[in-house]
Amino acid sequence: MGLFTRSNSNAAVADKPVTVPANAPVPEPAVVMPPRPTFTAPTPLSERQVYLQQLKVRIHQQLVERLDMQNLRTMPPETVRGEVRALIRDLCRDEKGLLSSGEQDKLMDEVLDETFGLGPLETLLKDSLISDILVNRFDRIYCEKKGRLELVDVQFRDNQHLRQIIDRIVGRVGRRIDEISPMVDARLADGSRVNAIIPPLALDGPAMSIRRFGAKPLQLEDLIRHGAFPPAVMDFLAAAVQARCNILISGGTGSGKTTLLNCLSRYIPADERVITIEDAAELQLQQPHVVRLETRPPNIESKGEVTQRDLVKNCLRMRPDRVIIGECRGGETLDMLQAMNTGHDGSMTTVHANNTRDALGRVEVMVAMAGYDIPVRAMRQQVAGALQLVVQARRLTGGRRKVVSVSEITGMEGDQIQMHDLFNFEQDGVDGDGHATGRFVCTGIRPRCADRIENRGIKLPAELFSRRILEAR
Repeated sequence: MGLFTRSNSNAAVADKPVTVPANAPVPEPAVVMPPRPTFTAPTPLSERQVYLQQLKVRIHQQLVERLDMQNLRTMPPETVRGEVRALIRDLCRDEKGLLSSGEQDKLMDEVLDETFGLGPLETLLKDSLISDILVNRFDRIYCEKKGRLELVDVQFRDNQHLRQIIDRIVGRVGRRIDEISPMVDARLADGSRVNAIIPPLALDGPAMSIRRFGAKPLQLEDLIRHGAFPPAVMDFLAAAVQARCNILISGGTGSGKTTLLNCLSRYIPADERVITIEDAAELQLQQPHVVRLETRPPNIESKGEVTQRDLVKNCLRMRPDRVIIGECRGGETLDMLQAMNTGHDGSMTTVHANNTRDALGRVEVMVAMAGYDIPVRAMRQQVAGALQLVVQARRLTGGRRKVVSVSEITGMEGDQIQMHDLFNFEQDGVDGDGHATGRFVCTGIRPRCADRIENRGIKLPAELFSRRILEAR
């Protein structure tokens, strides 16, 4: 018998049917793992692209040498661009490069952007659909468009080129970035928020993030059209602002807190004095009577810093009707609550938190950062007495921003702050495009602030707070 020959007895056993006990465990189906995300590396420059880039650098250097920058600043922009374009055409001719008319036009635009604008970023800033520009390093730039991040085919020449653009941005708003102060918050001329960080903190070279705000501020109607919330929620929030309710807007990074705050400001009466306080000015309030204040970082000798808390204390001497803090991050939260509790009704601010209950916890932590030993109960009484509404914004799956909860603070019960939800968004899945789907619901609770709203002469629809699914417009 061969070594691998099966005997007849074993064959009989193998051919005999196997019976499975009735109580035997059923094996679980195999887990199907989702496909692994693919990574697209930056496309290396072709020889032609390298030649054009080197040509652009040479022409830009010659252009700077020939231009009288002082005279250019006094001339109309159209005249400046016309004269510079003619000079660039002459320089291209002197270079004797074999350029097509399309390449020459593109080269002239890039040199103009490099001379008077923000270099490679100008192309991205002209695209109104881009909401975030994220520069991970000089050759890897991502943009968020319609809620999705994508790698774009735009690059800086090298780290030095990126650093020059960062210096240009922060220099225009009187700030600095260097090895002593390697992080900075700044803004662009259109109000877009900029954060930059350089080595030694950024290991792969300078990095920059730009949060864009449209030249034309969004209105609440625009947010309704984009599905951020239904008309019933807008009607209530607009009435709450007019009735001088104090509102806290909560949410994660990029959830739309600042946009919502800008939109709600439209309903502040024009005869009220509003003072805004920000680290880097980005609010675009839609009122005529606004005073904008911005913090100041310390100078190279670590002196001269002006914090948000300093500005809150000072603004209370400026006779404000309402105080709006772009974002509470520390001890200024205590001063903000005291302002809300002492006659500055209708004030608003934002915080980073995952839900409305967590937002109150964040407020407590930031009040403690003021450095005073305040008993927990007294602290929570301050919060409950100051705030009436907490609005939660969230960036859902697929990138769409929505107001997912509007909650009312009703007071204290023992040592706990009491609150209830008025409106909620209930997610029920994801559509074929990867966007979250769901419905807005009204919980059926009539808020206590409704009487305050109606006492101001603002009539609310009788069915506004009836329990139902809210229809989007």
